[in-house]
Amino acid sequence: MITDYFDRDLCASDDCVVGGGTGSTTEGTKSPLVDIAIATIFAREILEGCIIIGQYRTVIYKSPEFSDPIKQKEALRTVTMSALWASLAAVILAASVTIGLYFAGKDFDNYTAEIIEGVSKVVAAICVLQLSAKVPKWLGLYANAKENDDGVVEGLDTKSIRFNVAWNLWREVAECGVFLIPYMLGDSARSIPVSAVIGSAVGIAGGVGTYWASVNMTNTTWLAFFLANLTGWLSVGLFVGGCHEFEEVWGMTPYIWKIAGDFWSHKRFPMVMIKPFGYSHKRTVLQFVTFWVWFLAAIGYHYYKYQQSQKIRAERAANRKEGKDLEESAPEKFNDDSDSA
Repeated sequence: MITDYFDRDLCASDDCVVGGGTGSTTEGTKSPLVDIAIATIFAREILEGCIIIGQYRTVIYKSPEFSDPIKQKEALRTVTMSALWASLAAVILAASVTIGLYFAGKDFDNYTAEIIEGVSKVVAAICVLQLSAKVPKWLGLYANAKENDDGVVEGLDTKSIRFNVAWNLWREVAECGVFLIPYMLGDSARSIPVSAVIGSAVGIAGGVGTYWASVNMTNTTWLAFFLANLTGWLSVGLFVGGCHEFEEVWGMTPYIWKIAGDFWSHKRFPMVMIKPFGYSHKRTVLQFVTFWVWFLAAIGYHYYKYQQSQKIRAERAANRKEGKDLEESAPEKFNDDSDSA
């Protein structure tokens, strides 16, 4: 029976939580100052926000709609001010909600805290996987469906820029608050400040670097490949870690292997550096299964995005060819009409 794989004694493993306490995920210990899931949430949302701003700035510089210097300067200022005001509004809203929930939800036991942390990591894994597929599009490796056949984003004016930038930045910043609610309901609030600083720094650096690369690098293929792999593996690590949180609460599956030696421990340097990407010196059945399921899901997701990109490019090539054929046939038709006259 499948239930034979589960050990319902929560103290049978050194990974299990101890029930009965409140305020921390493990009896007698506090939440860490740095939480990889929280840092990832901030990094992901800040990175997307920075790249959205960078994308619109690039479009404004390249679009014929803003060839006039005055209109271009006005559009760039619109991007900056829309992003600032939308982010400020989202921070105020998110802070109000999370602070209220923080003071209202302090009586959760350790089991509930572990479940909340697991859900948070799984949600973060989904977000980061989506991010890993967006990076190649931002760097031009995948086609952008919003561009026309000449590679220019159509339908832009100051009004649409103001709405799109404000909405997207508000959404990105507000999502941080939404994703932090489970941590506030548990007792991981002390992990938020330092994790937020680290994640925000990584997100800003990544956004600035991506913008610089898209503007200055003639070939961004290897950069897109590296960043897509980095975020893809991070997604795998978050998903495996989130599912393992559930396992610690509802019962451990048997270990498939354990590598002896402090050097190989995922809790010690140097191997702790690759733990966020799915490494562990010991693997349960559930960890093993979730690792390969999510890894294959990530490969399949990227393959789907690649196929969609190829389809878009094929359609654009066909449209350009059709337009060129029409241009070449127009003079011939004009000559025929002149001869008949």
